[in-house]
Amino acid sequence: MPINLFNRMTSFPKRYSTKRCHPLAFLLIAALLLALNVTGQAWKVESREFIYPADNKPTPECHASTVVESGGRILAAWFGGTYERHPDVGIWVAERKPDGWSAPVEVANGVVTSGDRYPTWNPVLFNYRDQKLFLFYKVGPSPSTWWGMYRVSADHGETWGEAKRIPDPFVGPIKNKPVLVSRTALLCPSSTESDGWKAHFEIFNPVKETWDHYFTPELQTEYNSIQPVLLKYPGGRWQALMRTQEGVMSESWSKDKGKTWSRISLGPLPNNNSGFDGVTLNDGTHLMVYNPTTRKDGDWGGPRYPLVVGVSADGKEWTEVLTLEEGPGEFSYPAVIQSADGKIHITYTHNRLQVAYVIIDR
Repeated sequence: MPINLFNRMTSFPKRYSTKRCHPLAFLLIAALLLALNVTGQAWKVESREFIYPADNKPTPECHASTVVESGGRILAAWFGGTYERHPDVGIWVAERKPDGWSAPVEVANGVVTSGDRYPTWNPVLFNYRDQKLFLFYKVGPSPSTWWGMYRVSADHGETWGEAKRIPDPFVGPIKNKPVLVSRTALLCPSSTESDGWKAHFEIFNPVKETWDHYFTPELQTEYNSIQPVLLKYPGGRWQALMRTQEGVMSESWSKDKGKTWSRISLGPLPNNNSGFDGVTLNDGTHLMVYNPTTRKDGDWGGPRYPLVVGVSADGKEWTEVLTLEEGPGEFSYPAVIQSADGKIHITYTHNRLQVAYVIIDR
């Protein structure tokens, strides 16, 4: 179980009372206890399964899953079709029920008014206060030419409203989940690939369903950065970790809840030019699911295995606490959330054939 710092501090013998403790010593002890909480042996896989069986796939291939809790339910979505970029690729959704996952249902596709059909990409599910469940996704021939779309469910994914196009220059959350920074402000981590790889952040009003602001960090040209992951810190601080082509994660920091961002710089972990995801847990621990590999010289990307879970107290020093997949194979594009009961839910691509689902308990 997580260490309760308050209980630990107030249970010291009287001769070590915090009233007589030097403030610096108090902070050092707190940091040590938090580090023990982050790196302890309590991390364990409670269950591991596939959302659908290999002999009953809804589509030949799948990729880029997302996971959410809505109305006490766990739902997952992904794109699937003949293969990535094929016009028949649509967005599929399934719900985890007591007796297993429901049969996947296609809830969005790339059919446009002209009758043409384009592939869909990178769904992102977000639950707004159990009032609206948003499904953000992209439509278009390629990541350099796609546009943003979304649908809304008022009944936790049972039914979906009409598909709506996100107005330019906005595209919505590009791979990873947004975060609510106020009742009417959803901070969306986003990026574009039409003129190089450039990360940015958008503000969406989930009540009025309007797109209000567009923030771009000061770019550092040696890091081509896309698909930010947002981690939360006290005092309105946010850390964005990003996928790059340079074999490392890049990062940017905000001190004002995402309104302004620091210059993009070297991040704390390797990156194999593949997507990853993270979440700040209820106790302040930062958790990330990623491939701890880098690209080889001359290659576009590195291997997409193993797939690991890492944790950190400060977003700078990370410790691997679980290995989800050893490989070889493609185990990529994870999504991760913490549910109301404190458990951690992870989905990821399993060799482009299935969507894997893992629950972690502490």
